[in-house]
Amino acid sequence: MKKIEFLSGNEALARGAYEAGLKSAASYPGTPATEILEYLTQFDEVDAQWAVNEKVAYEVALGASIAGVRSIYSSKHVGVNVAMDPLMTSVYTGVGGGFIVVTADEPGLHSSQNEQDNRLIAKFAKMPMLEPSSPADAYKMARIAFEISEKFDTPVLIRLTTRVSHTKENVEVGERTEIENKPFVPNPAKYVMVPANAYKKHLAIEAKLIELQKYAEESPLNVMELNDTSMGIIANGVSYLYAKESFPNASFLKIGFSWPFPDKLIKEFAGKVKTLYVIEELEPFIEEHVKQLGIEAKAKDLSYRIGELNSVLVREIIEGKKKVEKPAGARKPVMCPGCSHRPIFSALKKLKAVVSGDIGCYTLGASQPLASLHTTICMGAGVTVFESFSKILGHNKAVGIIGDSTFVHSGIEGLVNAAYNKTKGLLIISDNATTAMTGSQPNPATGITAKGEPTKKLSLEKICEAAGADIVETINPFADNLQEKIQELMNKDALSVLIVRYPCRVLDKTKFLKPEFNKEKCTKCGACLQIDCPAIYKTGDGAVNFNEFLCTGCNVCVSACKFNALKKR
Repeated sequence: MKKIEFLSGNEALARGAYEAGLKSAASYPGTPATEILEYLTQFDEVDAQWAVNEKVAYEVALGASIAGVRSIYSSKHVGVNVAMDPLMTSVYTGVGGGFIVVTADEPGLHSSQNEQDNRLIAKFAKMPMLEPSSPADAYKMARIAFEISEKFDTPVLIRLTTRVSHTKENVEVGERTEIENKPFVPNPAKYVMVPANAYKKHLAIEAKLIELQKYAEESPLNVMELNDTSMGIIANGVSYLYAKESFPNASFLKIGFSWPFPDKLIKEFAGKVKTLYVIEELEPFIEEHVKQLGIEAKAKDLSYRIGELNSVLVREIIEGKKKVEKPAGARKPVMCPGCSHRPIFSALKKLKAVVSGDIGCYTLGASQPLASLHTTICMGAGVTVFESFSKILGHNKAVGIIGDSTFVHSGIEGLVNAAYNKTKGLLIISDNATTAMTGSQPNPATGITAKGEPTKKLSLEKICEAAGADIVETINPFADNLQEKIQELMNKDALSVLIVRYPCRVLDKTKFLKPEFNKEKCTKCGACLQIDCPAIYKTGDGAVNFNEFLCTGCNVCVSACKFNALKKR
């Protein structure tokens, strides 16, 4: 029985996969992909898990496919980088049960460290790719992707972008279809990728791509819409909707099965329109292929390779304009009041430490006025960059910092490497008992699974000791001696780990006495403003104000004030 549900693109894709008989799902939290796995945790029929990182998630999902069930891997675009090793080889091995690989790209870098276009991975890895334009598309494509995967014995890439992932619309959903497990038959020639087997597999992949291209030509996911033939637009994903909104009377070739390209369809469409345009976000993926086919097409100026498109920008592209970058007017991101990361960076700033950081809420330690985090490269680099900083700049000057979830993701290996290579200095693990930045998902250090069930809890202390740290200590970030403890461990001729532990304030609702603010004692020196707390702000006349409603009573501001204008109750 059909019913209507108001779903985001992520939820719709997950729903479509569930209805298509999905039994295994693995992911690591990361915007804009997080809600795919979160949606799937509600279904008993699906083994849905947060893995420790994307490589592990990919291998778990691939293993489930090889064992005979329909499975799905999902992550944000940079997460696919972590999973690339098994991803590349999985195209060679092929699948058992259908296997969907979801990449959620992020044009506009709303919460990411780069703006890569993962359509290029489909071509690089030689795997078929589908691109939804809307939640309804995503719902439909999940089932089709499983069918393609099993028909052609290959993983299938579904590429979302932020606007498709997070846009919501009414989607007509149905009931689940149970799919029989495919029997696992030992087959080393298929699944053991030693060079001799892999060479034969590569030959098979090239032949398979020819068949996939023929399939793409007939796919209902590629749609030709002939209207006013004086203007023809080839578009994909959400770019199709922007172009459709801007030029509703134009003719369109909407590409949903976007790799391998449907060459005959592209040529046919180009032959029916007078002027051909290509509209796509980021890289000229479609544009370059169209031109390789010898087709003349107008495309965007190079300036539009950066950031998201919208209806206004599409009109500017058609008009042949260059993109004019407009200054961002958004409020500066800031740590929450009472955030356990704040006192750490306040202390590091006073100590003038050189700090290598990682991916998480604590990346905000780089922003003014804290300005005490000096590198953020990728997951785990807070540890590995620290190793080099420590050796080159001096272990009494350098500090690494990483969160609990990120440490489990890829920090453990860095700590093992640091210990093995005789590194000295201090690594701080800021343990707020959750994966906070992506929406407070659990991780192995919390002892809770993706489905909210209790499980074995990883001991950060024991894992650090086993990894080779000489000293492992734990402290409350709001302890009066935090700065002294950090300095003490920086100066030790040893590899130290300081676990700074306090629950994220979004989750922890403990009420504390708020400091007393005496305006008459305030000298307007601004020292309290340097901790960057939203509860303390400067008014137009330069006076400092204290917002008791926002304050959570962490009292970090009290330690910053030297004139007793702020004091503990």
